Amino acid sequence: MNRQIIKLFTFILVLFAVLVGFTAWWSVVDAKELKASKWNHRPLYEQQQIPRGRILADDGSVIAKSVPEGHGVNRTYVRHYPLGELFGHPIGYSFIEVAQSEFEKYHNEELTGEESEFGTILDQLSGTKQEGEQIVTSLDPKAQEVAMNALAAAGHGAVVAIEPSTGAVKVMASSPGYNPNSIPNANEFEKLNSQAEEANQPLVNRAAQGLYPPGSTFKVVTAAAGLESGVITPETTINAPGSIIDEGHELANDYNQNWGSISLDTALTNSVNTWFGQLGQKVGQDRLFTMMEKFGFGARPPIDLPEEEVLPSGVWDLETGKLLGRHDPVDLARVAIGQERLLVTPLQDAMVAAAVANRGKLMKPQIWSRVVNADGSVTKRMKPSVYSEPLSAKTAAELTTAMEGVVREGTGTNAAIPGVPVAGKTGTAETPSNKACGGGAEENQGWFIGFAPANHPKIAIAATVECTTQFGNDVAAPIFREVAQTILAGE
Repeated sequence: MNRQIIKLFTFILVLFAVLVGFTAWWSVVDAKELKASKWNHRPLYEQQQIPRGRILADDGSVIAKSVPEGHGVNRTYVRHYPLGELFGHPIGYSFIEVAQSEFEKYHNEELTGEESEFGTILDQLSGTKQEGEQIVTSLDPKAQEVAMNALAAAGHGAVVAIEPSTGAVKVMASSPGYNPNSIPNANEFEKLNSQAEEANQPLVNRAAQGLYPPGSTFKVVTAAAGLESGVITPETTINAPGSIIDEGHELANDYNQNWGSISLDTALTNSVNTWFGQLGQKVGQDRLFTMMEKFGFGARPPIDLPEEEVLPSGVWDLETGKLLGRHDPVDLARVAIGQERLLVTPLQDAMVAAAVANRGKLMKPQIWSRVVNADGSVTKRMKPSVYSEPLSAKTAAELTTAMEGVVREGTGTNAAIPGVPVAGKTGTAETPSNKACGGGAEENQGWFIGFAPANHPKIAIAATVECTTQFGNDVAAPIFREVAQTILAGE
C-alpha cells in the first residue's frame, strides 16, 4: 500500500515538474516568440499600462515620452512625440493600434523594462511596478533640423551623418517625413499608407530603405579597390579619352572631354568616367566585389533598427529582387562608375565616407548612446566597435588627398567650408527608369559624400536628392556643407 502511494506521489511530482517546465519555457525562454505571435494581443495591452521610457536627443531634448491617461486600474500610457516630424525617422512610433516601428521597435525591451524576463516575473511577485528605461541617442536636433529643412527645399531625399571614430549617428533625415503623433488617427494612418506606392512614401525611411544608383560617389570604392589591390598607385596614369566602348555601348565623360593620360587625383577631382570604367576592368569583378563587401555592401548595415527596415546595398537583379554576386554577369565598367544595376542606401554611402575618414576602419553605426534606469543610473553604454577594416591607413590617406581635390577645385566646390579642409565626392546618377520621377530622361539622383575636417575628421555625411535635373554639386553638396557646419559648430 505504501509502495503504491509512493508511486502515485512520484507520478504527481513528475507531472507537476513537467507542468512547471513547460510553463517556464513558454513564459520565459520562449517569451519572445509568444509575444510576436499575431494571435497574442496581451503584450500590446500590457504595454499600455507600463510607463514606457523616454527617448532623448544628445542635448537632452525629449524625442518621445509616455503621457498618462485615466486613473487607478484604468490608467494607461500613450506615446507622445514633442518634436513632431523632426525625428519621425529614424525614431518611428509606438502605439497599441499599430504596434511599433524603427528605433521604438528595435529598443522595445529596454523601453518597456522587459530586457530580463526573469526580472519581470520577480518584479511581479514582489509587487514592484514594471517601468521602462530611458534611452539617450546620439542624434543632434540642430543638425537634424538643418538637414530636414534643406531636403524640404531641394526635394525628396535623405541625409545621414556619422561620427567616424565611434559610429555614432548624429543625423538620419528622410524627406518627406511624417508626424508620428498622427499615427493613432485611423484616417491619417490610412492616408500615409495610401501613399506607399506613390513618390511621396512618407513612412519609408529613405536613409536606410531608399535604394538609389550612387553615381560617381562609388568611384571612391573603385579607387579603394585599385589602391588596395596594387593595380594602381596614386601616380599611375590611365589614358582617359572622351568615350570608350564597353559591352557594346558607349561610356562617355561629361561633354565627351578627352583627358589624356591622368592619375587618380585628376580623375577623381574631375570625376572622369572613362578612367574609372577602365580601372574597374583592370581591378576585376572579384576584387571589386570583395572591396564592396568590406565596406558593407551585400549585407544589412549593423545599425540599431529592425532588420526589415534596413536594406542591403549592391548590384540588384531587378527582375528577381536578389543581390548579384562576384560570379554573376555584370557590366563591370558601369558598376565601377556607380551605374548599371548598382543601388545603395544613403546609410551605406555614409559608411563608405566614414571608413575613409577613420583611417580605413569602419565603425558599427549606432543611434543609441546610453540606457538610463528610473533612478538615473546608466545601465548600458554604447561601446564603439569596429565593423570592418576595408582599407589600410595608407590607402585612406591617399583617398583623402584625392577627395580634398574634389572640393577644392573639382566637381564638389559647393561643399567647401571656409577655414575647414573638406574631403568629398559628388555623384549625379542617371535614373531614366525611375517611375517616381515620371520616367523622364532628364531626372538624376544627386549625391555628395564626404567628411570634415579632412585632416582630423569629426563627421562623415552622405546627402542625396531624388528626381533632380541638377548635378550633385548643385543640390547635395550644399546640404552636406550646412549639416557639417552645424555639427562642427557644436563641437
